[in-house]
Amino acid sequence: QVQLAESGGGLVQAGALLRLSCAVSGRTFSNLNMGWFRQAPGKERELVAAITWSGSNAYYKDSVTGRFTISRDNTKNTVYLQMNSLKPDDTAVYYCAASPYNPIYYNIAGRYNYWGQGTPVTVSS
Repeated sequence: QVQLAESGGGLVQAGALLRLSCAVSGRTFSNLNMGWFRQAPGKERELVAAITWSGSNAYYKDSVTGRFTISRDNTKNTVYLQMNSLKPDDTAVYYCAASPYNPIYYNIAGRYNYWGQGTPVTVSS
């Protein structure tokens, strides 16, 4: 049993900053790889960023590298996605996800099987 709850989305102007948070409960947080996905209207859900159990390794989709930062605080059972220099193409519903598999699979989208309900992010021109 893993419960995830995202927050922090909203409507912002291009170039703005936004930080998403995901609170996790129901399982030992330090044993979960964590990821952020997003889904824009009419498009497939895609993995945006991921982080291993210990936080020692991180993955980013090419289009967000250098702008987004994923981090985790295992004492608070929370994972974050800091988003800088937001663009209209970043508009999507963002989902927090968890994976109980070995850390070597942390950047494989198909290994994530626990999901939050999503928080919408809209970036205007």
